[in-house]
This record gives sequence, structure tokens and C-alpha cells, in this order.
Amino acid sequence: MGTERTTLRLSDERKRLLDQAAGIVAAGDVDDPPRSDVIDAALTHLVQSARNVEDAREDYDPRTIQDIANTDVLGLYYRTSIESR
Repeated sequence: MGTERTTLRLSDERKRLLDQAAGIVAAGDVDDPPRSDVIDAALTHLVQSARNVEDAREDYDPRTIQDIANTDVLGLYYRTSIESR
């Protein structure tokens, strides 16, 4: 892959997303998970979700998959059309 980085620049939007994700990862209202845990959880979720979408293609039509799994990052975002295999 690419070069490893040791710093992460946080735009306002990226900080907002990390704060939202931390709320999902947190064990409770007073838990404040480290950013590394939040990033690890987000990456794990992305990989597992992509696998789930691919597995679902065997059982569901493309429109159902798009309706359920489509996000700005995952799903059918980069495709221009939906076609059954």
C-alpha cells in the first residue's frame, strides 16, 4: 500500500465525523475512546460491510442491496448503473 503516516490532519468535517464515530464506538455516555480505537472500528466496519454486500449479491437483487447498503463510501456509489449478474 501507500506510505505510512504518523500524523492525521483534521479538517472540521473530519473532526465532526470522528466525533460522531466515537459516539457509536463509546461504551457509554462517559466513555471517550481514543481516536485510534475509533479509526480501527471504522476500518473494520468498512471491510466487513463490503464483504457483507458481496455476500448478499448471491441472495438479493441489486436494487435491494443499493437500498440497504448504499452510502457515500460503500455500496453502489461509484457505479453508473445497476445490473443483475
